Amino acid sequence: MDIRPSRKPFMFGAVLSAAVLLSCTAVPANAAPASPYTVKSFAAVGSESKPDDITRLGNNIYVAFQNGVGPMGEPSTSGATASTIQQYSLDGTPGASWTITGKIDGLHADEAGQRLLVTTNEDGNSAFHTVTPSGGAGAVKDFAYTGLTHGGGTDTTTIYQGKIFITASNPSDTTGPAVYQATLSGSTAALAPVFTDNATATVANAGSTGTTALALTDPDSATVVPADSPRFKNQFALASQGDQQLIFADRAGTPQQSLQVLNLSQQVDDTAFATTSRQTLWITDPDHNTVLSVTGPFGAGQALSTVTPDAAPDYLAALDLSTGSLTPVPGLSSIHPKGLLFTSAH
Repeated sequence: MDIRPSRKPFMFGAVLSAAVLLSCTAVPANAAPASPYTVKSFAAVGSESKPDDITRLGNNIYVAFQNGVGPMGEPSTSGATASTIQQYSLDGTPGASWTITGKIDGLHADEAGQRLLVTTNEDGNSAFHTVTPSGGAGAVKDFAYTGLTHGGGTDTTTIYQGKIFITASNPSDTTGPAVYQATLSGSTAALAPVFTDNATATVANAGSTGTTALALTDPDSATVVPADSPRFKNQFALASQGDQQLIFADRAGTPQQSLQVLNLSQQVDDTAFATTSRQTLWITDPDHNTVLSVTGPFGAGQALSTVTPDAAPDYLAALDLSTGSLTPVPGLSSIHPKGLLFTSAH
């Protein structure tokens, strides 16, 4: 673990993405209208690369840079074996940073504990960590898993109704847990299944009826749907990326749990929801090694997803929660998104 002091502040205006230019450059009369979005972009602080997950704790944004480390913790081509968590203030000023061995795949703020929850290595050799930014030399704490039974690694970590949920990525088959609940004690993260890859779910697409047996092969990102959403309010949502499905769990982790599956037109990674109080969209762009904040005409309850085509760059799309269709967001096509996060402006 390494804690580095604050560096020279980075001004947002110093790095501008193509999306910024769309909103700031004069447009000829016969050209397409300017983007309605205002985009601020800032680059990696030092040699960090490949920003992925992003979260907010207090008045700071935290970004996980994977640095090219492999999905089982293999060294990058340059020999890097650790990921970096970089802190930024809301105006883009860099703060402290921490290094954690392996590839960080999950980064989530635990407001109650004033700490960050971190998972490493999505395909195997996985572990769990916490980072307490105010913790000084003891900020990072490492945990070994017990109860990891699905044969792969771990990806997103999320807090749902006070419980720590962790997605079970790269399963060896479709019968094991898709999501675990973690209980932390000492240096152990004890895992218990929440629901399995072959659980039964009601089909949620408009015009569909009945239930289906899931066969999840790629549990990945997860989030909690806000009360502003037109559907699936306050439910836990899991993206099974390669399966082109979103699984919504109502009262997840309780005996009253029920599942719905929304079949998608494309495969997705992160999904984020705007709310009446959260109108600034933060995006990580690993292809351009930047982090961006975007303000614009986001509607409360609007869902945006990172679409991950097999043979083309990732792009930002509006998700229709009734049909599962995904429509590229005009004006933000120059961004190749990975992690998504809606926050308030202050």
